[in-house]
Amino acid sequence: MIGGAGMLLAASPAQAADISYKTECIPPAISGLPPVEGTTQVQLTAPAQAKVGDTVEVVWKTVAAASKNPDVLDLSKDTVQPTGTIKLGGAATGDLKMEGPRQNPPIPKNSAMLLSDMKGSLKLEKAGDLTLTPDAYNINVSKPISTDTKCTPKETVKPGATIKVTDGGGTTAGGTTDGGTDAGGTTDGGTDAGGTTDGGTDTGGTDAGGTDTGGTATGGDTGGTDAGGATAGSGGTGGATDFPGKEVAVNFACKSPGPASIESKVTVNAKKNGGSYGLTVKTAKGVMDSPADLPAGALKPSMQIVIGGADKGSVAVTGPGNPDPLKTGKPVDLPDMTGTYKPGASGKSTLTPGTLTIDVTLGGSKINIPCTVKGAVKASLELDTTAQQGGASGGGDTSGSGSGGAAAAAGGGTASGGGLAATGAEDNGALRALGLVAGTAILLGGAVFTFTPWRRLRSGR
Repeated sequence: MIGGAGMLLAASPAQAADISYKTECIPPAISGLPPVEGTTQVQLTAPAQAKVGDTVEVVWKTVAAASKNPDVLDLSKDTVQPTGTIKLGGAATGDLKMEGPRQNPPIPKNSAMLLSDMKGSLKLEKAGDLTLTPDAYNINVSKPISTDTKCTPKETVKPGATIKVTDGGGTTAGGTTDGGTDAGGTTDGGTDAGGTTDGGTDTGGTDAGGTDTGGTATGGDTGGTDAGGATAGSGGTGGATDFPGKEVAVNFACKSPGPASIESKVTVNAKKNGGSYGLTVKTAKGVMDSPADLPAGALKPSMQIVIGGADKGSVAVTGPGNPDPLKTGKPVDLPDMTGTYKPGASGKSTLTPGTLTIDVTLGGSKINIPCTVKGAVKASLELDTTAQQGGASGGGDTSGSGSGGAAAAAGGGTASGGGLAATGAEDNGALRALGLVAGTAILLGGAVFTFTPWRRLRSGR
């Protein structure tokens, strides 16, 4: 029963006691992080004595939360709000809802979670000893997106306070509770963090091939020259300038916090511009469902295109951030990715999809999800190239970006290590496999972001 009527009393001198209990905290579903177990220490304050009919206030002070803020994001001032439940026993039964204000100092990464005191009011309706036992609690973080971490006891918890209720005329059985409903899901600015992308401007040329950069091609050993895809024409002779690629199926193995594996159809198209080629890479539509509400510009894809055949190396292509805000559960189309290929050798050169990387920028922090190619992949495009000064190496390993794992995958081997697109991203997973987007000892009300649940990339486009 919900109380709240009557005057709020502090009845008799308040009592306070510290209670510790083992706790399991479940990170936000979007984080893909495993549950975290720790110890919660709570101090309950309540009157030692009161009379039937009195409405008393109970205060829950979280002395120590079950985990630290993971090494993912610094939490801004006044973005964290706790809510919780106290179990009533003895002279009353039921739950007392507790709620704290959204008030906190800035909380740096890898530091203790600092939660405001929660309060609830209880109308006393039966004489006897009334026990108050701390139970589950929730931590809501409102920025950069609203997320909840839910924590529940993993052992029997001892009462944290007992109120001796004397007969004051009330005979209604069962305690009543007040204190507001669980406000864990409230938000107060969940879209302020996404507007910018990860700092790097879109590399390479656009459709027309852009300027001759040359620097993105590297000399990684492809481990094979499977041209499997259709030959799209000659890029070195004749008047043709547009060379459409063939749609090829690609299996990706993603590192945490991404999905274990995803599949997509990928097409590599080229447009000749002088001696170079502007590449446009397309993936299937509806590649995944958005795991959360994301502001425009928060999600950005990139990919390594592996060069084989006469030429060797790789080319980084990148896409812009999502043009419109994304809603939770709605399909997401990755934008086309573009870059410039400058040949370093003459002959038949193949272009094969390699490592896909998805970067999500939230609150100034970037979450990096690399997905390397798994198994054999056919080339999407074959070009008749002419060597250009400063182009791809034409053979042998170089220290350039993006070779390694992606090249191995393109040749039919298993992708391993390396292979990140040349976007400046590092596989430190601003989220370790909670590694949420987040440390494994996470209690973050969830200012973490990963792609779960992901849908397998659909075929299409």
